[in-house]
Amino acid sequence: MSAIYTVTANAARTLAASTFRSLRIRNYRLWFVGQSISQCGTWMQTVAQGWLVLQLSGSALDLGIAVALPFLPVLLFGTWGGLIADRADKRKVLIACQIAFLLQATLLAAIVIAGVTQVWMVWALALLMGLVLVVDTPTRLSFVSEMVDSDNVANAIGLNSVLITLARIVGPGLAGVLIAVVGLSLTFALNPMLKMAVIVSLLRMRPADLHRQAPAGREPGQVVAGLRYAWRDPGLRIPLLLVAILGTFSYNFTVLLPLYAVDVLHQGGGTYGAMTAVMGAGALLGALIAATRRRPGNRLLLSAAVILGVSSVALAASSTLPVVLLALLPLGAAGTLFTSVCVSVIQLRSALVMRGRVMALVSVVFYGSMPISGPLGGMLAGRFGPAVALAFGGAAALLGAAGAAVAVRRYRSSIQTQTPPVGNSECPPGFPQAEAAAIRQSRE
Repeated sequence: MSAIYTVTANAARTLAASTFRSLRIRNYRLWFVGQSISQCGTWMQTVAQGWLVLQLSGSALDLGIAVALPFLPVLLFGTWGGLIADRADKRKVLIACQIAFLLQATLLAAIVIAGVTQVWMVWALALLMGLVLVVDTPTRLSFVSEMVDSDNVANAIGLNSVLITLARIVGPGLAGVLIAVVGLSLTFALNPMLKMAVIVSLLRMRPADLHRQAPAGREPGQVVAGLRYAWRDPGLRIPLLLVAILGTFSYNFTVLLPLYAVDVLHQGGGTYGAMTAVMGAGALLGALIAATRRRPGNRLLLSAAVILGVSSVALAASSTLPVVLLALLPLGAAGTLFTSVCVSVIQLRSALVMRGRVMALVSVVFYGSMPISGPLGGMLAGRFGPAVALAFGGAAALLGAAGAAVAVRRYRSSIQTQTPPVGNSECPPGFPQAEAAAIRQSRE
């Protein structure tokens, strides 16, 4: 019996050491702690903001617009944010972005506490957040590869999802309790204080320990070059298109869950917080699965999309709280596993000199789809009910996964007869010469 216990304990320690290995790196450990605290505040604000808009107007469309507005600037200007990430010191850029987020959260808290809030004010501050996200998102995603070495990039990306999902569990749960007990004001007031954590963590990092790449120089056509680079490589193009489909039609939970709590379950803010927390628990499981994979691939990516689609349809068919919570667990796991694996696959596939712009495309197709996803989900829910909107998103995920599976199979067949493979082909005419040279060197 003791031998079985010893073997089990050793296996658990080995698994834990492998899963959390990036936390041995000081810079990444600081980032993980700071982001965990800051993201908790972000999720508290997200839950409170959705509830605030429903109190102010009671309109599903107004809620959808509030959810979508932070991502509209990403859709319009995201590729330029990626170029900034490739050209600048990522750590310094992130410090500036976090200070801007702090100011935005402080303004939102101030108008709520003062009791002067109107829907247009929430929209304006949501749009301000989106302008910061234009630069923050590609910089944050590509900064991971500077904090850890190449062998730990996938693990660090998975752990990033862990910290976000931990915040998704704690933040909404705490927000639900605060909304029910003391109202919205304190919920909004806590967020600016929590935002300080990530600023402190970035300031305490050791710049000399970062795995920095030489910044991209200034050449004409660099934004277009990033688009052409990603489109010419099916290993980048296929997951990006799949992200666009799921981001547009399936990732509208922020809009639909509060409506589901009110319209289907006939409950209040506490139930909504519980639903979001259970979904976050599932997301934590998905993030831990992603963190155990050293080189995640398309099979895991497509599996996550299928599970997401099936879980969305199952949730749409549920009308009691226990069944809803049961369906939300795999939905949260699949949603986070899909995004984590997608970011890992794309980041490991892209050349260092192009990574900021490629990761900007991830943010454009995913976050930039929210201006469509949020209002679309709100309109569908307003006309047909949140269950129909959820089922529609699940069907889109299943169809997108099926199409991507066919494209992957064709790509694998084509590379067996091509020399070199499409993803490694020479850069097209007009491509910035310094970057073309860097890409060719990275393939040697």
